[in-house]
Amino acid sequence: MRGSLPFYSASINRLDGHSGVTDNAQMSTTPQSARHHQQAGQSAQPRHRRPLGGDTARGHGRSALVQLGDQVLNNAPAGQQLHRGRKPDWIRAKAPGGPAFIKLRDDLRSRGLHTVCEEASCPNIGECWARGTATIMILGDTCTRSCGFCNVKTGKPPVTDLDEPRRVAQQLAGSGLKHVVITSVDRDDLPDGGADIWARTVREVHDACPELSVEALVGDFKGNKLDLEVVIESRPEILAHNLETVERMHPAVRPQARYDRSLEVLREISASGIVSKTSLMVGIGETDEELEQAMLDARQRADVEILTIGQYLQPTPNHLPVDRWVTPDKFESWKGLGLAMGYRVVESGPLVRSSYHAEAQAARHGDATRGK
Repeated sequence: MRGSLPFYSASINRLDGHSGVTDNAQMSTTPQSARHHQQAGQSAQPRHRRPLGGDTARGHGRSALVQLGDQVLNNAPAGQQLHRGRKPDWIRAKAPGGPAFIKLRDDLRSRGLHTVCEEASCPNIGECWARGTATIMILGDTCTRSCGFCNVKTGKPPVTDLDEPRRVAQQLAGSGLKHVVITSVDRDDLPDGGADIWARTVREVHDACPELSVEALVGDFKGNKLDLEVVIESRPEILAHNLETVERMHPAVRPQARYDRSLEVLREISASGIVSKTSLMVGIGETDEELEQAMLDARQRADVEILTIGQYLQPTPNHLPVDRWVTPDKFESWKGLGLAMGYRVVESGPLVRSSYHAEAQAARHGDATRGK
């Protein structure tokens, strides 16, 4: 998780890449005390009026600019384009409004809560807020990774606010929300990747807002199983980690992440008994066959229960180009395929984002996980 709208939200979309990691795809069990504190991020360098993330050429020299097409594009025999021009009609979103939307917007602002929904101009903000769902971001607004699709700024994060869990819970208390999605930037600079802040935030929100269900959308914690377990033990109703794209695309889309490692994160979540969830974006260069294989991998190798699929939208010219506009009929066919694969819930459509209909998913599948 921000131009045109990026795939998810301004803050959600950058989750899952990490700098300075090895190619080991398995989850590490190295204790926190044995790991060194690393400042993985570099000072943010503005490339626009606002510092942006997603510069996949950073640190790889100018040659990456010409190599990127080999990683991203379908390499079709003819007709391949880098610029897709005007968006099709089915990408148009309705302007948010109505009494319920306005009331929640004013209440959240009065409480000092900054939502990803507004910052990202999410196309579903009106529908989600009317249903009592919002997405907030913790651990700052500066990511230590540089994913090729995400518009969150990349750099060295500021000092961590250790009081943030209590403050977020207080701000959410009495907000009128039924479900909150909590996400964050990647914090590879912290010894535990922010796991302690994550766990304390979930617990504080549960204590202060017993009527509010919580969905946590986390990164991969550089594959450290003990850090992931800290978050798992806080028992959010839904615990999500976004695979984002197909295996071939990871070097360009998520250059500091690993496909197999993300599947292992999802497998650990599923094994814990918490409802697991992941998201995929399309139209960034993958083929239908690759997308369907990723769907199968997440279901068969990681036992994921909830899947969302949506259209990638290029946030700025600095980011990876849109390769194709996927039709609503194709999204509908993927929904049917996902349900046939055994997913309990599949949300698939051009404007679907990770938190779309999240409150309904929590009500149907997540309530039983609290307190286990």
